[in-house]
Order: sequence, then C-alpha cells, then structure tokens
Amino acid sequence: MKYITAGIAALLCTILSSSGYELAMKIEHVQTVDSLGACQGISYQHGKFFLYGDREIGIVREYTLLGDSLVYANREMKLTLHDTDVINHPTGFAYHDGSPFFVGNSIRLNKEGTRWRAVIYCVDWKGLQRTGTLDGNLLNTIEDDACIQGTRPEYVQYNKKWYVATADYGDKGNEVRLYDPAALQKAQKTSDKGVLYKKFTCTPWVQNLYWMADKGWLVLIQNQIEGRKWRFTYVDLAASIASGKQETVKVVDIDGREDELEGFTFLPGYGKGIAVSSSRHNNVNRMNISW
Repeated sequence: MKYITAGIAALLCTILSSSGYELAMKIEHVQTVDSLGACQGISYQHGKFFLYGDREIGIVREYTLLGDSLVYANREMKLTLHDTDVINHPTGFAYHDGSPFFVGNSIRLNKEGTRWRAVIYCVDWKGLQRTGTLDGNLLNTIEDDACIQGTRPEYVQYNKKWYVATADYGDKGNEVRLYDPAALQKAQKTSDKGVLYKKFTCTPWVQNLYWMADKGWLVLIQNQIEGRKWRFTYVDLAASIASGKQETVKVVDIDGREDELEGFTFLPGYGKGIAVSSSRHNNVNRMNISW
C-alpha cells in the first residue's frame, strides 16, 4: 500500500445548502489500496472495514484502521459461485445486526447506460467470511425491477422499524425506495407484493447510501456530474417520506476531487469518516467532519 500525506491532499469543502446547519468535511489523509479493481464501496462493522470492488471478479477485502491508514487484514472474499463470477459489480452492503444481509449489483447492459439490470442478493454474511466464496452462502437472488437505474442497499430505521433503502443513479426519475427486509429476503423481484414500503424522489448520481441513526438522516453519497466529482447530501428521512421528495438538511461538495466518489462511512462519533473512490490511486480518503 502507498499513501500520501494530508498536507499535500487536504481539500476544503464548499457548503451549498442554505439551511444554516453547520457542517464541514475535509480530507486529511489519502491512501492507495490495491487489489480491488475499481472500489465500489466501504462497510464499517464492529471495528472492521470491508471494501468491495469489481476486480476481474466481484471482491470483498477486510481492513483495520492503523493510525491514519487502512491495513489489509489478509481476508479476501470472492463473490463467485462454483468459480463463476456472480456479483461482478457490487454496489451496496445492507448490514444490520440480526437482520438479513443484502448485497446490490448494478449491471450496465449497454454502453449508453440507458439499460440496466439491478439485482439484490441475500447472502449468509458470516458464511461468506468463513469460506471466502458464495458457495453455500447465496440464500436468494432478487431482481430489483422496481428500480430505475441500479441498486445500492442500506439499512435505515423509520417509525421504529428497520427497512432496506436503495436509490437510483441516473439523472431522470431518481428515487429512494424502502423495502421490507423480511419480504425482500424471500422475494423473486422487488415489485412483488409487500416488498416496497415507501419511496421519495431524490437528486441524481447517487452512488451509495449511509444511515445516521441518531439523527434520522440518510446521506446520499453522490457525484456532482455523471461519474465525476464528490457530493454528500444529508437528507431528513422522515420528512422526505412524508413529502414524497428529498428534504435536504445540507449539501457538501468537495472541491478539487475530479474522480468518482463511490462510498463513505462515518467512524463512531461522526467526527471522522472514510470515503472511497473508483480511482486506482488515492482511492481511500480519511476525512474530518466538523459540526
């Protein structure tokens, strides 16, 4: 692994929202993590970091945080079944203790990006970590036909119940949708009766989602334009569901980053976080967040 110091890479954010809420995000340390292909996201679970990407196969690798850098924990999981690539382009991990674990897969069907196949997989997460492949650990395959463009599952809580939220990527008709996880894990497709619970419209180019449980906010991890530039949009989930459209708390754009932001996770306390991009270099970025 290679990394450069924050002194070279520190970038100040631009605050766009007029809500008056004090929030700033700054990149403090930049690092290169290899062997992922194009990194597609990051999941923080009980002190462990799982980065996933689209190498020659879909891949998940485990890391720990040492100082400012992520260090590979020598655990790799291949998203293959009988040596065949299945989740080739993982685009979201929905993890919540005691609930079904879901992985999203967004597959571009034409070069123009006008046709997509979105699939959500219910996976035995503990089994995948233990054996390193989907063999014996792929519990169900669900066509996300309720989507408009791609899928990126993340657990959220609404009215004291947990749901799997997902969002579209494109620039037309984008939505955030909430699926019932008990119905989703048994469904053939997300348009099946009882799967879709609520939805609301949202802004374009959503790459991933992050749920801030104690604030009731959903963070849309976005690009400012298709495939380029970083944006974080903080959304009041309950207000958005009530109105049927995205109710924005704050939008933070990161100046100076022209690559494709793919994923983000806060560290405990919300004072720091890690953002990942699809670049082959400088793809892991530790951030400082001030409130």
